[in-house]
Amino acid sequence: MATPQRQFVSTATDSTQAAIGFVLRLGRALHAHGIPAHRLEEVMGKAAERLHLEGQFFSTPTSIFAAFGPQDRQHTFLIRVTPGEVNLGKLAELDDVTTAVLRSALDPVTGSAQIEKILEEPPPYGKWLTAAAYGLASSAASQFLGGGWKEIGASALLGLLIGVLSLLAGKYASLGRIFAPVAAVTASALAEMLTFVIGGYAASNVTLAGLIVLMPGLTLTIAMIELSTQHLSSGTSRLSGAFVTLLNIAFGVAVGGMITDLFIGAPHIARAVAAPDWTQYLALVAMPLALSVLLRAHRRDAFWIVVAGALAVFGSRFGVRFLGPELGVFFGALAVGVGSNFYARLVDRPSIITQVPGILLLVPGSVGFRGLAALMDEKIVSGVDTTFKMILTAVALVAGTLMANIVVPSRREI
Repeated sequence: MATPQRQFVSTATDSTQAAIGFVLRLGRALHAHGIPAHRLEEVMGKAAERLHLEGQFFSTPTSIFAAFGPQDRQHTFLIRVTPGEVNLGKLAELDDVTTAVLRSALDPVTGSAQIEKILEEPPPYGKWLTAAAYGLASSAASQFLGGGWKEIGASALLGLLIGVLSLLAGKYASLGRIFAPVAAVTASALAEMLTFVIGGYAASNVTLAGLIVLMPGLTLTIAMIELSTQHLSSGTSRLSGAFVTLLNIAFGVAVGGMITDLFIGAPHIARAVAAPDWTQYLALVAMPLALSVLLRAHRRDAFWIVVAGALAVFGSRFGVRFLGPELGVFFGALAVGVGSNFYARLVDRPSIITQVPGILLLVPGSVGFRGLAALMDEKIVSGVDTTFKMILTAVALVAGTLMANIVVPSRREI
């Protein structure tokens, strides 16, 4: 007697098998390029429904479960995956393929072939341009953190070095597993060593700006969104991963500082002299452009990403005037979300392309790092207070992001 699963397989038509294959390939591809669990399950469910499949889906940061067929005769698939980095360019291309299949412009077999082709495409930007983007992002972050010319220059150097380390981490798996603490040790030690070369400056500003791209603020925010939307397993796992990353970075920074103190001596620390006001506008353009490269967005989306960054910064500043620095980011997230949904309707592209870079300018990763650094320095009250501010900021970001989807719903598939 055939088992229920074999009965489902034997009775499935070729078109049904092709539709199932498309949904599974789509889920794996979206997961590999950084889409959150709640959106992944929603897209897979919508694709299954449009292709006349009865399906149930469950996603975690390391796996996807997909079940097709009636409840008592389901055929279940397990896809083992690893958490992927956000790739905005490939997410946009996957959105185009998904939309074409769901609107019957492509059949599932052709759609599956298109997905495989997208996954095999090489990175859109060269290795050295990517490394330079790390330096540009760090220099812009230093300006946002109140740094002066010394801090901005030193942060650019640290960011470039970390960019080179990221290239090596991508080439050597053993280095990739410990990339965050190694980068933190390198940034902390070099930031303090440079004070003996170019004179005293705010080394903590330079260290934080150099590591800004590695801060798991986006992961923390996505985890809070998943928890808010009742995706508890994925949200809890992602939240734990964010805190472990923060701990690794804080530990690395502490070790780097101890190495410098032991072999060279105490660094020359001085208060930062803020750069002229006009540099903030340069930073406001430089940071989104750097994120466009690091997130592998298409060049045609760079302008819109800069606009999203401006919405994030000016929206949050507006909110700070009324709600304070933690809750004020609610307005920044709301502005980015509403603007991104308008963008999706205007140019017929997924809202995530502009929403993710905009949110990255608001994420509380740097606040969390400062809280953990204070705790490791035995400043308990300050550390707990700062960590609580990080959580409050993340909640405000989640609220603004979810509210934006109510104010202006996005019509795109992804």
